[in-house]
Amino acid sequence: MVGALEGLTVVEYGGQLTNYCGKMFAELGADVILVEPPSGSDLRAEPPFVDGQSGDEALSIQFAYRNTSKRSIVLDMDRTEGRAAFGRIAGQADIVLEGQRPGRLDEMGLGYVALAERNPSLVMTSVTPFGQTGPYAAFEDSDLILMAFGGLLWMGGYADGPPVRAAGDQAYMAGNLFGAVATMIAVTNAELTGEGQHVDVSVQESVVMGLENAAQFYDLEGHVRRRFGGDQREAGFGVFPCRDGHVFLIASGIGGNRFWANLVDWLEEENIEGATALRGAKWGKRDFMASDAAQDEFWDVFTRFSLTRNKQDLYHDSQKWRVPLGPVNKPTDILESAQLRHRGYFVEMEMMGRSVRMPGAPYQLSETPWQLTNPAPRLGEHTDEVLKRFGFTVDERSDLFSSGAVA
Repeated sequence: MVGALEGLTVVEYGGQLTNYCGKMFAELGADVILVEPPSGSDLRAEPPFVDGQSGDEALSIQFAYRNTSKRSIVLDMDRTEGRAAFGRIAGQADIVLEGQRPGRLDEMGLGYVALAERNPSLVMTSVTPFGQTGPYAAFEDSDLILMAFGGLLWMGGYADGPPVRAAGDQAYMAGNLFGAVATMIAVTNAELTGEGQHVDVSVQESVVMGLENAAQFYDLEGHVRRRFGGDQREAGFGVFPCRDGHVFLIASGIGGNRFWANLVDWLEEENIEGATALRGAKWGKRDFMASDAAQDEFWDVFTRFSLTRNKQDLYHDSQKWRVPLGPVNKPTDILESAQLRHRGYFVEMEMMGRSVRMPGAPYQLSETPWQLTNPAPRLGEHTDEVLKRFGFTVDERSDLFSSGAVA
């Protein structure tokens, strides 16, 4: 069966700002051509490396995951011939994904207006830290900076400590995800009308989308939401220790109060000391539930129970008692998850002579399935075949290789 995006050609020139977006297109059937400089993508040098290797042959785990199913072409964009080759290829594509600083492609004569003259139906998606316009547009960035400017960094970490960045380049990944959605909207319009467009994606604005109701809390109640990682936000709500790790419990708070009686019934059935003291009108009052006295009392009672049980046992029993409780999973728990195993979520890929397990797609299409087709490409692995595909003659290809404009 063919992929949902079979027939689409994507030229990607963007690094971390576009790599995951390009990966999603590639594994839905699009031909994604990764354009790299002679030194290779910066992400190739990003640790950690497969098997802890170092040197020229080292394979970055990040690069290996985010660039599967693509083809690599090396173009020296500092050379006139390299820029000309890029324009010729991009002008025949359906989509260009780029993550250069705003205005950089225009300076090279390869901006959206120039490419659209060659191909009016072209969709160019620019994923940049702060978007193409505004006082911050030219600022330098990192994932940490963008988490901070988007406000989400404030929400991560412990109540009595500084903000903590979530692992995994979550800001960059948010820009990639919103870039993919916006690109597909523009492609759909291009197929219907024959007119392409320039899609301007701001990673900062993508991160802001993750704030959920923090802005509304301030707007409606003047309340600034704060981080409370590891602490109870109020009695019965938060992360609690158990015998083999932690669980997250929601037996109070907005929407949670209706489960409080169920939890107390459960604790009484288990003959937990102090459980009966959790009954009474005061346990339904928000001010009291948020007090240190209420939190301390609940902690003492609940942990007398939770510390004697495994998180999976607590999780399964909580369903019987209709109490919202979930295990705090470690990476090893995720790899061993019966649910993910049943869904076939993790996939195997041969890489550097060994089989590597990696996450697949979080969706399943019955007729046009996602599939991992090949490992991340070696630097310039497909340069000659890509040039040939886009109409470069034998002599033209030979001249480009000889000049150093391609490799």
